[in-house]
Amino acid sequence: MTHSPTLVWFRLDLRVCDNPALQAAAGRGAPVVPLFVLDDAEAGDRGFGGARRWWLHHSLAALAGSLRQRGLSLVLRRGRAAEILPEVARSTGAGAVYWNRCYEPWRIARDRALKRELAGDGLEVESFNAALLHEPWTVKTKAGGPFGVYSAFWRALQQRPVADPWPAPGPMTSVAGVAGDLLDDWGLLPRRPDWAGGLRETWTPGEASAQGRLDAFLEHGLEDYASERDRPDLDSTSRLSPHLHFGEIGPRQVWAAVQAFLERQDGRPRAAGSSAWKFLAELGWREFSHHLLYHHPTLPEAPLRAQFEAFPWSDDEGLFRAWCRGLTGYPIVDAGMRQLWHSGWLHNRLRMIVASFLVKDLLIPWQRGEAWFRDTLVDADLANNAASWQWVAGCGADAAPFFRIFNPVLQGEKFDPRGDYVRRWVPELARLPDRYLHKPWEAPESVLRPAGLRLGTDYPEPLVDHRRAREKALAAFEAIKQAPRPVQAPGAGDLDAT
Repeated sequence: MTHSPTLVWFRLDLRVCDNPALQAAAGRGAPVVPLFVLDDAEAGDRGFGGARRWWLHHSLAALAGSLRQRGLSLVLRRGRAAEILPEVARSTGAGAVYWNRCYEPWRIARDRALKRELAGDGLEVESFNAALLHEPWTVKTKAGGPFGVYSAFWRALQQRPVADPWPAPGPMTSVAGVAGDLLDDWGLLPRRPDWAGGLRETWTPGEASAQGRLDAFLEHGLEDYASERDRPDLDSTSRLSPHLHFGEIGPRQVWAAVQAFLERQDGRPRAAGSSAWKFLAELGWREFSHHLLYHHPTLPEAPLRAQFEAFPWSDDEGLFRAWCRGLTGYPIVDAGMRQLWHSGWLHNRLRMIVASFLVKDLLIPWQRGEAWFRDTLVDADLANNAASWQWVAGCGADAAPFFRIFNPVLQGEKFDPRGDYVRRWVPELARLPDRYLHKPWEAPESVLRPAGLRLGTDYPEPLVDHRRAREKALAAFEAIKQAPRPVQAPGAGDLDAT
């Protein structure tokens, strides 16, 4: 047994179950110093958006409580991780530093340099995989390169065994007197104005809540997932994404729980199995996105398909602001954008609809939408967000063809057939008959007046005519089709993410 303390650096792995770094520290048999660093200098991530700052506060509070139950005190420090980690290691006399890997390119570079520095000081330094089913350099095509098509990636992923999740470690010994900040002093929660009411009513951050949400979904939602997952008017998805983003639950835990569900299928409808695999395929898309970011570090800024560099985007700030505020005149789009602002979350079908509208109806660059989502979503994972925006824009890996342009009226009528979703988030339209709810501009005055609705006053006229906007977008795409079409070259190679 060794007696020099172990420093465990928490990042986006805010849990005690299936946390390999914490488990390894417990196994080392020495006192443990759990540390979280709020590094505002991580410019590549543009910092945490407002919604994620709110979540981070509560997630750290929950983690601190879980660690206290095991005899540990979470140390909070604000500043540059590259400076704080060596300083805390020296001040505590640590003999080892453990962390779980992140895969953003700037974090890889920073962590690799830190590993060299700490090892040079004579410390044992190890990193682990807590965020993914399989690390990005381990899943390759037959030619030995990264996958660029999701369907092939998903087939390959299903052939690989997934490691069992680790249990939570038992009691550990703490190190007394380590200086740290108070969580409340970080100012992560909004005060004036306090815009987080919708977040509070929608979410309970923390590991216990994540596990409870997974259990409830498996018990009550998974069987119908395949048939209902595209319906925003139904509570038909797991809503695990923010818990996964902050690492309050890990993908191995979700995978193992769904596999256990499949093994207990006796007497269940056959559809339950297909729903389970459909749900796991969404976990596979998350995995694919992280692999893309690792192999294509400029994914959040640059299109993977180079000809889109020449696309004639619009810089109309008024159109962009109207989209952000949910005032486009298209009810299903506006409902989605208002739900996003209120709750920090958006149903996947709505993410596609509002993204298609921004990029293809308004011709606003996808990067602006990606940045808005990153600021307003509680689950704004850089890899998923960037890969999905590129997919909708037609410029990413395995992307939807650019000519696939969602019709917001047809999407609303198909996926919100009774109008429950629109009526909840766009209440000024609540009294319109179903026939006109998704296209109020077609309603005659004899319908608008009893509904208490004046178009252009109570609710905006459409920003654009969808048919004409579609024609304009397709013409713009046609103009760049002759441009070079290489896919961005990998930038990270087969080096591990430290």
